[in-house]
Amino acid sequence: MNSNRPIRVRFAPSPTGALHIGGVRTALYNYLFARRHGGAFILRIEDTDSQRFVPGAEAYIMESLRWCGIHIDEGVEEGGPHAPYRQSERKAIYKEYALRLVASGDAYYAFDTPEELNALRAEAEGKGETFSYNYAVRDRLATSLRLSPDEVQQRIERGDQYVIRFRMPENEEVHMHDLIRGDVRMNTATLDDKVLYKSADELPTYHLANIVDDHLMEISHVIRGEEWLPSLPLHYLLYRAFGWTDTQPEFAHLPLLLKPTGQGKLSKRDGDKLGFPVFPLQWTAPDGEVSRGYREDGYFPEAFINMLALLGWNPGTEQEIFSMEELIAAFSLDRVSKSGARFQPEKARWFNAQYMHRKSDEEVGRLYRKIMSEHGIEVEKALSERIGSLIKERATFPSDFWELSFYFFMAPESYDEKNVRKFWKGDTPRHIAELRDMLAALPVFDMETVDREIHAWVERMGYPIGPIMNAFRLAVVGACKGPGMFDICEIVGQRECVERIDRALERLGNGDDKKED
Repeated sequence: MNSNRPIRVRFAPSPTGALHIGGVRTALYNYLFARRHGGAFILRIEDTDSQRFVPGAEAYIMESLRWCGIHIDEGVEEGGPHAPYRQSERKAIYKEYALRLVASGDAYYAFDTPEELNALRAEAEGKGETFSYNYAVRDRLATSLRLSPDEVQQRIERGDQYVIRFRMPENEEVHMHDLIRGDVRMNTATLDDKVLYKSADELPTYHLANIVDDHLMEISHVIRGEEWLPSLPLHYLLYRAFGWTDTQPEFAHLPLLLKPTGQGKLSKRDGDKLGFPVFPLQWTAPDGEVSRGYREDGYFPEAFINMLALLGWNPGTEQEIFSMEELIAAFSLDRVSKSGARFQPEKARWFNAQYMHRKSDEEVGRLYRKIMSEHGIEVEKALSERIGSLIKERATFPSDFWELSFYFFMAPESYDEKNVRKFWKGDTPRHIAELRDMLAALPVFDMETVDREIHAWVERMGYPIGPIMNAFRLAVVGACKGPGMFDICEIVGQRECVERIDRALERLGNGDDKKED
């Protein structure tokens, strides 16, 4: 890394649909790298593929980054010294550079039609070969390499459609370096003459636009997915053709996110099949299909980011829980794996649970009030924080709060059958009736008093405390679950506890007909 060069990285998605979590990870690694080295993080929208543009996708990308806590220094909304940051607004720039390559002999006009190319493709297939548009065919087609300059000019002036293709050297070994994969070599004999510019829509392809923009925006490092590794020789050669080798960015190609099986790239279909999101936010496609999002499924953005960061990067320690600040301090490209990272849905849930458990009572209380309000129950701030603190260790998502605590506000409508068979039997129901009378007579009903009086009563009567406490919980909660029983008693209140015991005795009987297990 050139220590004297300002660090500038870019995330350059195409607005062709929802932002996949693999794209979010690419943005995250760029962001962490920029912040680690005091650099700038740029968002550039690469919308040169007009055929695949999807309305709403650009706004979705920016909202996703905001939710993730990835802050943009320069971009479509933020502006910056290299605006505009939307490629469709920069199209006048690209033609100039495409023509510069034609003038230097590094690119050429191609006027061949789709029909001509299809015929060549069929001819190659008929011989059992793969068609490649390269040095072997370009001199046989209607290109500026074969046509006279006058004819080329006439075709352009009369409106013939054309593309400008890069003139790939015939047999050259391209030596490249990747910050993750090390030295890479590839022979140009295996490469096509890629299209750089299309007259039909007056827009460049990705290859030309990203090279030109990275140069003009002074990008120091290109950190992108490994699917772009096969394009690296072309990009190296384009930098050379333009004479920009001295300011060429360093490259790092990130490993793929793999299916939970470890076989193949993670896709939306995998999420649909196995029941987990592959997008940060819920996405509604143009055809109306709705795809789940991590935000809407109840994931915390910090848990989502923590999980993504460790999919392909290893801090070199046993630490798993990282704040964004800790990720920035620890991140380095030399600890990014070369091999694909297997996505594990259960690990994503584990991360969310860890962040839930670490939340303050105030944060949990705020989440708790929202969930209970959705169920028609308004809870005071202090009570919501107390209940939240009692149940957060058992929760993975805020949506779990209802099932974990509805019994604080609603008496049981039914009783867990397994618990009834196990605990509501023998002498226990009779003991519970005695407990009911003792509780009803208490002049003070806080958790300390209830705890002390129940233990004193059990000891005085010589009763086994385990069966009694389980049956007591069953009567008040409806199942043997929940936080400390004395917390539950204080929150539910004396009158409600007594009434719930009465209801259980009425519905479950005195236990005489319950057989011992």
